Amino acid sequence: MAVTIREVASAAGVSVSTVSRAFTAPDQVQPTTRQRILDAAAKLGYSPNPAARSLRGGGTGTLGLIVPDIANPFFPPIIKAMQARARHLGYTVLVADSDEREADELAAIAAVSKRVDGLILWASTLTEDRLHELAGRMPLVVVNRHVPGIPEVRISLSAGIAQAAEQLKAYGHRRCVFINASRAELSRGKSIQESFEALDLSLSELGPYEPRFETGVHAATLVAAHEATAVIAHNDLVALGVLHQMANLGMSVPRDVSVIGIDDTLLASVSTPSLTTIRIDPEEIATRAGDLLIETIASTTGRTGKGLEVTSPFVEIGSRLIPRASTGPAPAH
Repeated sequence: MAVTIREVASAAGVSVSTVSRAFTAPDQVQPTTRQRILDAAAKLGYSPNPAARSLRGGGTGTLGLIVPDIANPFFPPIIKAMQARARHLGYTVLVADSDEREADELAAIAAVSKRVDGLILWASTLTEDRLHELAGRMPLVVVNRHVPGIPEVRISLSAGIAQAAEQLKAYGHRRCVFINASRAELSRGKSIQESFEALDLSLSELGPYEPRFETGVHAATLVAAHEATAVIAHNDLVALGVLHQMANLGMSVPRDVSVIGIDDTLLASVSTPSLTTIRIDPEEIATRAGDLLIETIASTTGRTGKGLEVTSPFVEIGSRLIPRASTGPAPAH
Protein backbone atom coordinates (compact mmCIF):
# COMPACT_ATOMS: atom_id res chain seq x y z
CA MET A 1 0.00 0.00 0.00
CA ALA A 2 1.11 3.57 -0.70
CA VAL A 3 2.64 5.48 2.19
CA THR A 4 0.36 8.25 3.44
CA ILE A 5 1.17 11.79 4.47
CA ARG A 6 0.06 10.92 8.02
CA GLU A 7 2.73 8.22 8.25
CA VAL A 8 5.37 10.73 7.15
CA ALA A 9 4.10 13.23 9.74
CA SER A 10 4.25 10.59 12.48
CA ALA A 11 7.76 9.49 11.51
CA ALA A 12 9.02 13.09 11.40
CA GLY A 13 7.21 14.09 14.60
CA VAL A 14 5.28 16.95 12.99
CA SER A 15 1.72 17.71 11.94
CA VAL A 16 0.19 16.68 8.63
CA SER A 17 -0.11 20.35 7.63
CA THR A 18 3.60 20.87 8.23
CA VAL A 19 4.42 17.95 5.93
CA SER A 20 2.12 19.42 3.30
CA ARG A 21 3.82 22.82 3.54
CA ALA A 22 7.26 21.20 3.32
CA PHE A 23 6.36 19.95 -0.15
CA THR A 24 4.16 22.78 -1.44
CA ALA A 25 5.58 25.88 0.29
CA PRO A 26 9.05 24.93 1.59
CA ASP A 27 9.97 28.53 2.45
CA GLN A 28 7.31 28.42 5.18
CA VAL A 29 9.02 25.52 7.02
CA GLN A 30 12.19 25.71 9.09
CA PRO A 31 15.11 24.16 7.13
CA THR A 32 15.90 21.61 9.87
CA THR A 33 12.24 20.57 10.12
CA ARG A 34 11.89 20.37 6.35
CA GLN A 35 15.00 18.21 6.06
CA ARG A 36 13.64 15.87 8.76
CA ILE A 37 10.42 15.55 6.79
CA LEU A 38 12.25 14.90 3.52
CA ASP A 39 14.43 12.27 5.20
CA ALA A 40 11.36 10.55 6.66
CA ALA A 41 9.57 10.67 3.29
CA ALA A 42 12.59 9.18 1.51
CA LYS A 43 12.96 6.43 4.10
CA LEU A 44 9.28 5.49 3.88
CA GLY A 45 9.13 5.83 0.10
CA TYR A 46 6.50 8.55 0.23
CA SER A 47 5.62 10.38 -2.99
CA PRO A 48 3.23 13.40 -2.96
CA ASN A 49 0.04 12.85 -4.91
CA PRO A 50 -0.52 15.83 -7.25
CA ALA A 51 -4.00 14.66 -8.22
CA ALA A 52 -5.12 14.51 -4.59
CA ARG A 53 -3.59 17.91 -3.94
CA SER A 54 -5.53 19.28 -6.91
CA LEU A 55 -8.83 18.03 -5.51
CA ARG A 56 -8.09 19.50 -2.05
CA GLY A 57 -6.69 22.90 -2.92
CA GLY A 58 -7.13 23.63 -6.60
CA GLY A 59 -3.44 23.04 -7.36
CA THR A 60 -2.01 20.61 -9.89
CA GLY A 61 1.39 19.92 -8.35
CA THR A 62 2.91 20.80 -11.73
CA LEU A 63 5.21 23.60 -12.86
CA GLY A 64 5.20 24.81 -16.46
CA LEU A 65 8.39 25.64 -18.36
CA ILE A 66 8.33 27.15 -21.86
CA VAL A 67 11.71 27.36 -23.61
CA PRO A 68 12.64 28.92 -26.98
CA ASP A 69 14.14 25.78 -28.56
CA ILE A 70 14.07 22.40 -26.87
CA ALA A 71 16.47 21.03 -29.51
CA ASN A 72 19.19 23.44 -28.38
CA PRO A 73 21.63 21.33 -26.29
CA PHE A 74 21.68 24.12 -23.70
CA PHE A 75 18.15 23.31 -22.51
CA PRO A 76 18.01 19.52 -21.83
CA PRO A 77 20.38 19.75 -18.81
CA ILE A 78 18.30 22.62 -17.43
CA ILE A 79 15.06 20.68 -17.92
CA LYS A 80 16.56 17.60 -16.27
CA ALA A 81 17.88 19.61 -13.31
CA MET A 82 14.55 21.41 -12.90
CA GLN A 83 12.67 18.11 -12.93
CA ALA A 84 14.96 16.80 -10.19
CA ARG A 85 14.52 19.94 -8.10
CA ALA A 86 10.76 19.97 -8.58
CA ARG A 87 10.47 16.27 -7.71
CA HIS A 88 12.41 16.92 -4.51
CA LEU A 89 9.80 19.54 -3.57
CA GLY A 90 6.78 17.47 -4.55
CA TYR A 91 6.17 18.84 -8.04
CA THR A 92 6.44 17.64 -11.61
CA VAL A 93 7.43 19.74 -14.65
CA LEU A 94 5.54 20.20 -17.91
CA VAL A 95 7.75 21.50 -20.75
CA ALA A 96 6.75 23.19 -24.02
CA ASP A 97 8.68 24.80 -26.89
CA SER A 98 7.88 28.29 -28.26
CA ASP A 99 10.32 28.13 -31.20
CA GLU A 100 11.00 31.82 -30.46
CA ARG A 101 7.72 32.81 -32.10
CA GLU A 102 5.09 34.88 -30.34
CA ALA A 103 2.18 32.92 -31.84
CA ASP A 104 3.70 29.59 -30.82
CA GLU A 105 4.46 30.90 -27.33
CA LEU A 106 0.86 32.04 -26.89
CA ALA A 107 -0.37 28.64 -28.11
CA ALA A 108 1.95 26.85 -25.67
CA ILE A 109 0.78 29.02 -22.77
CA ALA A 110 -2.86 28.35 -23.66
CA ALA A 111 -2.19 24.61 -23.82
CA VAL A 112 -0.39 24.28 -20.48
CA SER A 113 -1.69 27.11 -18.28
CA LYS A 114 -4.73 25.19 -16.98
CA ARG A 115 -2.58 22.17 -16.17
CA VAL A 116 0.07 23.88 -14.05
CA ASP A 117 0.28 25.91 -10.82
CA GLY A 118 2.67 28.43 -12.37
CA LEU A 119 4.80 29.18 -15.43
CA ILE A 120 8.44 29.89 -16.21
CA LEU A 121 8.88 31.69 -19.55
CA TRP A 122 12.38 31.69 -21.01
CA ALA A 123 13.32 34.75 -23.13
CA SER A 124 9.65 35.44 -23.77
CA THR A 125 8.70 37.17 -27.02
CA LEU A 126 5.44 38.55 -25.57
CA THR A 127 4.81 42.23 -24.94
CA GLU A 128 5.00 43.59 -21.41
CA ASP A 129 1.22 44.14 -21.41
CA ARG A 130 0.59 40.49 -22.27
CA LEU A 131 3.04 39.32 -19.63
CA HIS A 132 1.43 41.52 -16.97
CA GLU A 133 -1.97 40.18 -17.97
CA LEU A 134 -0.70 36.62 -17.64
CA ALA A 135 0.97 37.37 -14.28
CA GLY A 136 -2.37 38.68 -13.04
CA ARG A 137 -3.96 35.31 -13.77
CA MET A 138 -1.30 32.90 -12.49
CA PRO A 139 2.14 32.77 -10.82
CA LEU A 140 4.76 33.69 -13.40
CA VAL A 141 8.57 33.87 -13.53
CA VAL A 142 10.51 35.17 -16.53
CA VAL A 143 14.08 34.18 -17.41
CA ASN A 144 16.31 36.51 -19.45
CA ARG A 145 13.50 39.00 -19.90
CA HIS A 146 13.10 42.02 -17.63
CA VAL A 147 9.52 43.10 -17.01
CA PRO A 148 8.91 45.44 -14.03
CA GLY A 149 6.66 43.82 -11.44
CA ILE A 150 7.26 40.20 -12.52
CA PRO A 151 9.65 37.83 -10.69
CA GLU A 152 12.77 37.40 -12.79
CA VAL A 153 15.85 35.20 -13.16
CA ARG A 154 18.51 37.06 -15.11
CA ILE A 155 21.63 35.46 -16.56
CA SER A 156 24.44 37.98 -16.27
CA LEU A 157 27.12 37.48 -18.91
CA SER A 158 29.14 40.48 -17.73
CA ALA A 159 31.92 38.52 -16.01
CA GLY A 160 32.24 35.93 -18.77
CA ILE A 161 32.19 38.51 -21.56
CA ALA A 162 34.76 40.68 -19.78
CA GLN A 163 37.04 37.65 -19.44
CA ALA A 164 36.55 36.81 -23.14
CA ALA A 165 37.41 40.37 -24.17
CA GLU A 166 40.50 40.33 -21.94
CA GLN A 167 41.69 37.06 -23.48
CA LEU A 168 41.25 38.34 -27.04
CA LYS A 169 43.02 41.58 -26.16
CA ALA A 170 45.94 39.64 -24.66
CA TYR A 171 46.13 37.52 -27.82
CA GLY A 172 46.51 40.67 -29.91
CA HIS A 173 43.08 40.76 -31.54
CA ARG A 174 41.70 44.16 -32.54
CA ARG A 175 38.78 43.57 -34.93
CA CYS A 176 36.00 41.26 -33.71
CA VAL A 177 32.52 40.24 -34.80
CA PHE A 178 29.49 39.45 -32.64
CA ILE A 179 26.89 37.17 -34.28
CA ASN A 180 23.59 38.22 -32.74
CA ALA A 181 20.93 35.52 -32.85
CA SER A 182 18.15 36.83 -30.64
CA ARG A 183 15.59 39.61 -30.86
CA ALA A 184 14.41 39.01 -27.29
CA GLU A 185 17.72 39.24 -25.41
CA LEU A 186 18.74 42.76 -26.45
CA SER A 187 20.91 43.19 -23.35
CA ARG A 188 23.35 40.50 -24.56
CA GLY A 189 24.59 42.48 -27.54
CA LYS A 190 24.78 45.69 -25.50
CA SER A 191 26.82 44.01 -22.77
CA ILE A 192 29.26 42.55 -25.30
CA GLN A 193 29.62 45.90 -27.09
CA GLU A 194 30.38 47.74 -23.84
CA SER A 195 32.94 45.16 -22.64
CA PHE A 196 34.82 45.18 -25.95
CA GLU A 197 34.78 48.97 -26.30
CA ALA A 198 36.19 49.28 -22.77
CA LEU A 199 39.31 47.43 -23.99
CA ASP A 200 39.49 49.38 -27.26
CA LEU A 201 38.42 46.35 -29.31
CA SER A 202 36.47 47.01 -32.50
CA LEU A 203 33.25 44.99 -32.57
CA SER A 204 30.92 44.67 -35.58
CA GLU A 205 27.51 43.05 -35.18
CA LEU A 206 25.84 40.63 -37.60
CA GLY A 207 22.15 39.82 -37.31
CA PRO A 208 19.88 39.33 -35.53
CA TYR A 209 19.42 35.84 -36.94
CA GLU A 210 17.87 32.63 -35.66
CA PRO A 211 19.93 31.08 -32.80
CA ARG A 212 20.76 27.93 -34.79
CA PHE A 213 23.73 26.03 -36.24
CA GLU A 214 22.82 27.22 -39.74
CA THR A 215 23.19 30.83 -38.61
CA GLY A 216 26.84 30.21 -37.81
CA VAL A 217 27.36 28.60 -41.22
CA HIS A 218 25.86 31.63 -42.93
CA ALA A 219 27.65 34.22 -40.78
CA ALA A 220 31.07 32.59 -41.17
CA THR A 221 31.17 33.65 -44.82
CA LEU A 222 30.60 37.28 -43.74
CA VAL A 223 33.32 37.38 -41.11
CA ALA A 224 36.13 37.69 -43.67
CA ALA A 225 34.42 40.72 -45.20
CA HIS A 226 34.80 42.49 -41.85
CA GLU A 227 38.49 41.56 -41.70
CA ALA A 228 37.81 40.18 -38.23
CA THR A 229 40.25 37.92 -36.44
CA ALA A 230 37.85 36.87 -33.67
CA VAL A 231 34.19 35.91 -33.47
CA ILE A 232 31.90 35.73 -30.46
CA ALA A 233 28.63 33.94 -31.17
CA HIS A 234 25.24 34.24 -29.48
CA ASN A 235 25.44 30.64 -28.31
CA ASP A 236 27.42 27.43 -28.78
CA LEU A 237 25.20 26.21 -31.62
CA VAL A 238 25.94 29.30 -33.68
CA ALA A 239 29.66 29.07 -32.80
CA LEU A 240 29.74 25.42 -33.91
CA GLY A 241 28.22 26.47 -37.23
CA VAL A 242 31.06 28.98 -37.60
CA LEU A 243 33.67 26.26 -36.88
CA HIS A 244 32.06 23.97 -39.44
CA GLN A 245 31.98 26.58 -42.21
CA MET A 246 35.47 27.87 -41.48
CA ALA A 247 36.77 24.35 -42.12
CA ASN A 248 34.79 24.20 -45.40
CA LEU A 249 36.35 27.51 -46.45
CA GLY A 250 39.83 26.19 -45.79
CA MET A 251 40.38 28.49 -42.82
CA SER A 252 42.02 27.30 -39.62
CA VAL A 253 40.64 27.95 -36.13
CA PRO A 254 42.31 29.50 -34.21
CA ARG A 255 45.23 30.23 -36.59
CA ASP A 256 43.15 32.41 -38.94
CA VAL A 257 40.27 33.34 -36.64
CA SER A 258 39.39 32.71 -33.00
CA VAL A 259 35.85 31.63 -32.09
CA ILE A 260 33.99 31.95 -28.76
CA GLY A 261 30.53 30.58 -27.92
CA ILE A 262 28.14 31.11 -25.02
CA ASP A 263 26.49 28.41 -22.80
CA ASP A 264 29.19 25.71 -22.42
CA THR A 265 27.06 22.84 -23.72
CA LEU A 266 28.43 19.31 -23.99
CA LEU A 267 29.10 19.87 -27.70
CA ALA A 268 31.53 22.68 -26.90
CA SER A 269 33.97 20.31 -25.21
CA VAL A 270 33.86 17.62 -27.91
CA SER A 271 33.99 19.80 -31.05
CA THR A 272 37.11 20.05 -33.23
CA PRO A 273 38.75 22.22 -32.12
CA SER A 274 37.19 22.30 -28.67
CA LEU A 275 35.20 25.50 -28.25
CA THR A 276 36.14 28.34 -25.94
CA THR A 277 32.86 29.43 -24.41
CA ILE A 278 31.19 31.39 -21.63
CA ARG A 279 29.74 28.97 -19.08
CA ILE A 280 26.30 29.32 -17.55
CA ASP A 281 25.56 26.71 -14.87
CA PRO A 282 22.37 24.82 -15.86
CA GLU A 283 21.81 23.35 -12.39
CA GLU A 284 21.99 26.76 -10.74
CA ILE A 285 19.52 28.21 -13.23
CA ALA A 286 17.12 25.29 -12.77
CA THR A 287 17.28 25.45 -8.97
CA ARG A 288 16.90 29.20 -8.70
CA ALA A 289 14.12 29.47 -11.30
CA GLY A 290 12.19 26.53 -9.87
CA ASP A 291 12.50 27.79 -6.30
CA LEU A 292 11.46 31.31 -7.31
CA LEU A 293 8.35 30.00 -9.05
CA ILE A 294 7.39 27.83 -6.06
CA GLU A 295 7.86 30.83 -3.75
CA THR A 296 5.68 32.88 -6.08
CA ILE A 297 3.01 30.17 -6.04
CA ALA A 298 3.13 30.10 -2.23
CA SER A 299 2.67 33.89 -2.17
CA THR A 300 -0.50 33.76 -4.25
CA THR A 301 -3.52 34.83 -2.21
CA GLY A 302 -6.08 35.09 -4.97
CA ARG A 303 -6.19 34.72 -8.71
CA THR A 304 -9.37 36.58 -9.54
CA GLY A 305 -8.68 40.27 -9.84
CA LYS A 306 -6.02 40.35 -7.11
CA GLY A 307 -3.12 38.82 -9.00
CA LEU A 308 -0.02 38.10 -6.99
CA GLU A 309 1.17 39.68 -3.78
CA VAL A 310 4.91 39.44 -4.42
CA THR A 311 7.53 42.18 -4.43
CA SER A 312 9.11 41.37 -7.79
CA PRO A 313 11.95 39.15 -6.53
CA PHE A 314 15.04 39.25 -8.69
CA VAL A 315 17.65 36.49 -9.02
CA GLU A 316 20.89 36.84 -10.97
CA ILE A 317 23.04 33.98 -12.29
CA GLY A 318 26.69 34.65 -13.12
CA SER A 319 29.00 33.36 -15.87
CA ARG A 320 32.68 32.65 -16.54
CA LEU A 321 34.96 32.00 -19.50
CA ILE A 322 36.04 28.42 -20.25
CA PRO A 323 39.17 28.70 -22.42
CA ARG A 324 39.67 25.90 -24.95
CA ALA A 325 41.41 25.33 -28.27
CA SER A 326 39.29 27.61 -30.51
CA THR A 327 41.00 30.81 -29.34
CA GLY A 328 44.62 31.80 -29.88
CA PRO A 329 46.93 34.60 -31.00
CA ALA A 330 45.71 36.93 -33.74
CA PRO A 331 47.24 36.24 -37.15
CA ALA A 332 50.10 38.50 -38.16
CA HIS A 333 49.31 40.86 -41.07
